[in-house]
Amino acid sequence: MRGIFFEEDDARAVVAQLQREGWEASVVRERLAGEDDDEDHPWAVLTDAPPFQFEMLIDQYDGWMDTDDVPAGPSVVVPPLDLPTAPKRIKRPTAE
Repeated sequence: MRGIFFEEDDARAVVAQLQREGWEASVVRERLAGEDDDEDHPWAVLTDAPPFQFEMLIDQYDGWMDTDDVPAGPSVVVPPLDLPTAPKRIKRPTAE
């Protein structure tokens, strides 16, 4: 799991709390798309702590939980679309 914080001190405090409780946790600098200034990049806390416990710390330090957009479980196979091979005519055909 990954929690995002804008203050390095907050991220390090969360890591210290999780490690005191026996969970693995680390802090990395998160590079968000569109951020030009290196000083504005937030901090990410990576951990194996239970989600409920981690969410409580995230709320306490005004961070947010970063969830993956990939659904859990088996992947769903979608058949390819049946696309047209020629452009659609929007006017009536000309009389010959």
